[in-house]
Amino acid sequence: MKLAKKKPTENKFFAKWRFYVVYGVIFAAVLGLVCKLALLQLVEPERLITEGDKRSIRYQDVGVPRAMILDRNGRALAVSVPMYDVWADPKIVAQTGGFDAADVRWQELAKSLAMSITMLEQKLTQKTLRFVYLAKQITPTNANYLKKLKLSGIHFDKTSKRYYPAGESVAQLIGLTNIDNNVEIGSDGIEKSYHKWLIGESGQRVVRRDRFGRVIEELERVDGEAAIDLVLSIDERLQSLVYKELAQAVEFNKADSGTAVLVDIKTGEILAMASNPSYNPNNRSKINPRLLRNPAITDAFEPGSTVKPLVVMAALEKKIADLNTVVDTRPFYVNRYEVKDVSYQKALNLAGILEKSSNVGVSRLALQMEPRDLIEFYARFGLGQSTSLGISGESSGSIAANRKRWSDIERATYSFGYGLMVTPLQLARAYATIGSYGVYRPVSILRVNEPVKGQRVVDEKTAKTVVQLMEAVAVSGGGTKASVPGYSVAVKTGTAKKLGVDHTYINQYIAYTAGIAPATNPRYSLVVIIDNPKSGQYYGGTVSAPIFSRIMGGTLRTMNIKPDKELDNQMIIY
Repeated sequence: MKLAKKKPTENKFFAKWRFYVVYGVIFAAVLGLVCKLALLQLVEPERLITEGDKRSIRYQDVGVPRAMILDRNGRALAVSVPMYDVWADPKIVAQTGGFDAADVRWQELAKSLAMSITMLEQKLTQKTLRFVYLAKQITPTNANYLKKLKLSGIHFDKTSKRYYPAGESVAQLIGLTNIDNNVEIGSDGIEKSYHKWLIGESGQRVVRRDRFGRVIEELERVDGEAAIDLVLSIDERLQSLVYKELAQAVEFNKADSGTAVLVDIKTGEILAMASNPSYNPNNRSKINPRLLRNPAITDAFEPGSTVKPLVVMAALEKKIADLNTVVDTRPFYVNRYEVKDVSYQKALNLAGILEKSSNVGVSRLALQMEPRDLIEFYARFGLGQSTSLGISGESSGSIAANRKRWSDIERATYSFGYGLMVTPLQLARAYATIGSYGVYRPVSILRVNEPVKGQRVVDEKTAKTVVQLMEAVAVSGGGTKASVPGYSVAVKTGTAKKLGVDHTYINQYIAYTAGIAPATNPRYSLVVIIDNPKSGQYYGGTVSAPIFSRIMGGTLRTMNIKPDKELDNQMIIY
């Protein structure tokens, strides 16, 4: 029996249901996209723009050139020279043809950057990196040549390099800069302390970048405010003179170092402040970090006999002695310690005490005063006090102002420069106060255009008397080698033992000469210090005095100061 085939039934309801579900989902998705697009375009367009800008707009600081540092006459001491940094984006290099060692353009790039072709290849084939430095601070001429090679992925950032025309003579004063994010940052000396003055006010520009990081549009620019050149009180001619003389003296005396400070008495301006050894700021690869400091303000020492004029001045002011007073200068014992002079003198007046640099003489004067009297007198002249010069690293020194109890031997040695610590600049300031006949003026490293009134700290007649007594030191005393042909000079030489690391005295000496000139109308104060001379001589009168003579003589002639003294047939050697 043959069975008939059953005709399959069609499930029309199920098919239609699936169709409408799928159709509905698609329609809802499209409707959602349309609504979202409408929301973004019509209702919230700002948010869309903001999100896009976050990805493409960048804010860039536009630096202004670092200001120059000039001497008082406009000579450049520090100037920024435009340079370029070269960097590569290895990913872009790979996407635009890659590195080809046979390509003459890549060969020229390597040659111009003083790099082997192998080293260049190693840097450019790091495809995962987006930034690789190839060279820093190349000249604009070199950069312009390399730009013409049109190498994709090679970029040039404008930067600058600090150049110091005066070189090592002014290095420890001016200091250095470092590059941070293509901006020069002062790291030492004037460059650091006056950094904010020198950088001006940076500008800003708003740019749009494409997905490769290239600037495709500048949207906005705000110009910066140019920095103002910094004019120092330094006279580059005198600075070079001082440094040259120090360098010769350090070599001749086989000394550890030498320092000198020259101050204009009328204004307090520092005309020269130098030390040797120094460093070449234009060749950083050979800089010894220990030479970065400025010893004229960072190194404090016991001033020795250079404070004796202040002791005599204090004795005159307090009427402990006058010009006719004769002081017993034979050796004597104080607290079981003997106080004596290098050369025996039975008795001396005040002029003789300074001329012979008598430790016994000033000790006997000091022992007639209260300890606070001499402390207060030293303080009047700025010893043991910061000069507030504005340069970082300055030492304030100490005059033991807080000491409560003083033994007689401490009072005695305090009068010939032991037990207190001062910097070369402080001593130069004190002698400038002597030279202004008792008017204290703050020192300045910036040019001063008008005379500074100052503050009187001692009677004018008393100060003039001491200047006259000091003049004899350069004529017939221990400072004859500090004399300057054609000019009167008021000086005081000194020698002091050095303190070791354990604060005990060691067999090393500091030789110094401090003075003013011309003595009849003082214009300049000068301090010269030679640290640890080892050639046989170590007294200030034989080591530092001749340097004082040459520096002060050169200064007076350079500044066209009229001679005030007969030459006595002496020949001036230039």
